[in-house]
Amino acid sequence: MVLDTATRASVLLDGTDQALLYVCGITPYDATHLGHAATYLAFDLLDRAWRDSGRAVSYVQNVTDIDDPLFERAAATGEDWASLAERQTELFRTDMAALRMIPPDEYVGAVEAIPLIVGLIETLDERDMVYRLDDDLYFTATASAGFGTVSGLDPPAMVKLFAERGGDPDRPGKRNPLDCLLWTGADPGEPSWESPWGPGRPGWHVECTAIAQAHLGATVDVQGGGRDLIFPHHEMCAAQGRAVTGEPFARVYLHQGMVGLDGEKMSKSKGNLVLVSALRGGGTDPMAIRLALLAHHVRTDWDWTTGDLRDAEERLERWRLAARVGLGAAPDLAAPGAQRALTDVRAAMADHLDSPRALEVIDAWAAHAIAAQAAPGEAAGAAMVCDALLGVDLGVARRVAR
Repeated sequence: MVLDTATRASVLLDGTDQALLYVCGITPYDATHLGHAATYLAFDLLDRAWRDSGRAVSYVQNVTDIDDPLFERAAATGEDWASLAERQTELFRTDMAALRMIPPDEYVGAVEAIPLIVGLIETLDERDMVYRLDDDLYFTATASAGFGTVSGLDPPAMVKLFAERGGDPDRPGKRNPLDCLLWTGADPGEPSWESPWGPGRPGWHVECTAIAQAHLGATVDVQGGGRDLIFPHHEMCAAQGRAVTGEPFARVYLHQGMVGLDGEKMSKSKGNLVLVSALRGGGTDPMAIRLALLAHHVRTDWDWTTGDLRDAEERLERWRLAARVGLGAAPDLAAPGAQRALTDVRAAMADHLDSPRALEVIDAWAAHAIAAQAAPGEAAGAAMVCDALLGVDLGVARRVAR
């Protein structure tokens, strides 16, 4: 069960044997910060819970390797924009692997998706949902059925957020302040691609709509991302998706809370970043980073502190001490302690991905195991639960697998 942003109701994520997940990816002009990591961890937990229930998961993430911040960073540093995007994307993937995120089936860059995006814009144009302003193309967002149902915002609130989050509500000539760019005409010194409307590059929102529908179909089970994507990004994706297919773009919209530092949201634009790669480079165990993130519920906003990491390192040490007696043993999930851990962690994940509650379950098992000297099979079984459902490697399952 999770909280659906669009309906403001808790919903069961059950259904067919196949689960379709689309999560909005990075703009690769800087390294992965903890806000990114928290977001992708939330959907890694969902992915693991689905797989544990027996569902096959098709998971797609985009990479926005065409965007103003990327070009601006490349110009400021003198690095080729494509090389910058490739280098930062690889660093992101390395960080995610270190944190033991199950990788998506597809990472799809905007550059490689240009033909998909052009095709989707052509379909919108056939449905009279597109108009030209100078060399740019706009989507008539408010004419799409159900526009506003994802965010639940009224038009004044939408306009305000649109201006704050990359939109251009005050541009003269627009039919509606909330109409969004589909295609931007070529600017001198910036990359561009040919299209039926002349050279240019795609807008952000249409990128995700095209990639998701091409790889996952008309309707995904879950579209996810950070809470800052609810409007305008996910609202625009939903409107464009419905305009193309007549079907809902997603059955459920799931959003991760924001991670802050010193009272402000952690973001590249503010420069108040704690980077995963910097923590790793300084010798921090990636499993401690993961545990520090798991200690906060996916829906909550919170501020990162050094105390988070210290507490996570201490927790990791306790868990590994408890699991150590399972080295070389075959996991025994039928052992009472391991069975209880499995049942209770599954229950926590089924209840709105309640990772703090799941950590308390393993804390209780570890305390009992250390005090009562758990049997090797039980310890290996509990370590397997941590590995499979929470993605935390305690150094036992890996050795057993060899």
